[in-house]
Amino acid sequence: MSRVVAESKASRVLAVDYGRKRLGIAISDPLRVTAQPYATWIRSNTRRELARLRNLCRNEGISRIVVGWPLQLGGCAGEMAAEAGQFAERIRSQLGIPVDLVDERLSSWEAHQNVSEISGRSRSGRKRRHMDELAAAVILRDYLNRGSGAS
Repeated sequence: MSRVVAESKASRVLAVDYGRKRLGIAISDPLRVTAQPYATWIRSNTRRELARLRNLCRNEGISRIVVGWPLQLGGCAGEMAAEAGQFAERIRSQLGIPVDLVDERLSSWEAHQNVSEISGRSRSGRKRRHMDELAAAVILRDYLNRGSGAS
């Protein structure tokens, strides 16, 4: 089955909020309407993370991956944007799934604001760990809302 045919059916999009210490993961519903936080993975090495992503994509029917691209506020690509771009390229080459880089400026800030509004000031490390998957959900929501996730 060709990739074009496979992507025309209902399938999920996965978003990654890339960080040096953690990866935030979010997944869309099969119709690509909603973005749900999925998990925060503590980074160990890229090979292990790619294997986990491969298994997750296989198990959840992922046909596209979105990686947050942390541009600087002025729009320039800094060191973290370059790292995220390299990570996206590794995913693309190792998993054979289309990968889009998406401007994620302020996604972590928005995730923090959302949690603070719901639960008051974040004092626990547990809430902080969930920020990455919430940031991934913000990235994915914005991607889907732009119509980029439409089949």
